[in-house]
Amino acid sequence: MTRAPIRIALIPLLAFAAAATGAAYTLNYAIPSAGGCPVPTTISLAAPIPRQWSTSLPVSPQIIFTAAAPGTSQQISEIGQTISAAYAAWTGVSGTEISAGTFPGALGPLNETSTQSACGSDQGTGVTGTNTICFDESSAAFAPGVLAFTRVFVATAPGETLGSVTSSFAGQILEADILFRNDGQATFATPEALANAPNSYDLESILIHELGHTFGLEHSPIWRAAMAPFAPPPGTYWGPRPTPAAPDAPLRDDDRTGIRALYPDPNDTTDIGIITGRVVPANPLALSGFAATAAGEYVTGIFGAHVVAVDAQTGQVVAGALSGWSCASPTAAPVFDGTYQIDRLPLGRSYNLYIEPLDGAITPADIGGNGLSPCRSSGSTPCSAPPVNTDFVARVKSSK
Repeated sequence: MTRAPIRIALIPLLAFAAAATGAAYTLNYAIPSAGGCPVPTTISLAAPIPRQWSTSLPVSPQIIFTAAAPGTSQQISEIGQTISAAYAAWTGVSGTEISAGTFPGALGPLNETSTQSACGSDQGTGVTGTNTICFDESSAAFAPGVLAFTRVFVATAPGETLGSVTSSFAGQILEADILFRNDGQATFATPEALANAPNSYDLESILIHELGHTFGLEHSPIWRAAMAPFAPPPGTYWGPRPTPAAPDAPLRDDDRTGIRALYPDPNDTTDIGIITGRVVPANPLALSGFAATAAGEYVTGIFGAHVVAVDAQTGQVVAGALSGWSCASPTAAPVFDGTYQIDRLPLGRSYNLYIEPLDGAITPADIGGNGLSPCRSSGSTPCSAPPVNTDFVARVKSSK
């Protein structure tokens, strides 16, 4: 069994210089079609982002409402208000370009459509470059236990076109569609109705989670984070509801740190701290049997270890990252050396770090997508990421 020597340190966080290019976060990363270091997948803030939701509900609506018969205008309005509140949770995070007042044109108006199958097919046909939310469509992705999912289309190079949107950079999200299950296997309740719907899932909680994928976040191993891969049990919700004064109240600090890392506000002088390092085994030979990287080098660090920064005073989790890779330059292939980097941390606070394998309630399979591997199986520079290493035990060493 590989044993990783981990130093548990009290780190007073000050402003640090930029770290080496490329590190694994609980974000989506992808290698551009031209090769080189993985880039985060994000929406473009160059123009207002078109978005809409389908008001074409199933004959037996999967949404439970209060004081409204199925299909009424009040029913439609109640869903729209819940969607707007879920968006506001993310746009209300300070220190981001999508914060209110920082980039007011980032999101276009939330429009409505009664068009059937407005989200397009699983094969990507019918997409228009508009971010959509649909309650009336079926999909092969609705495996047992899946309540909703987000389908994301990402450019691997500048100049790629999807519908009415053309990418300006590799990693740009061209469209993201959220689909809710509508086969009668699950029902959803708006916040106003949840107390009287003990067998239904909280619509607002699920929307906040799925919209995190729309912005480019992948699943988080932090339990109770909005981006954790599990929904609250039927009839319940986790954390506070959003309010006009605190629209991001349902999020955890890990969610806030993630969205700040994707869309940093260049004028932010508070959340600019960085902690970076590597997770390595006590015995480097323990990794010698792992697959070689595209550059022909063997894996030299633990891949997929969960690194968590905890506020030393409050004991609250502030952010987490996954150990992964580093790149010598933006054009260099990734080397899987166990590098981790946690960005956009508040200054003036001290942090304890702990490191754990993904072998608990949240496993590598729950992270999914490109949250763990940035590699592409095709293109000019395909690569193969090593398997996630869960066969290690952290060994605590006292600080000196």
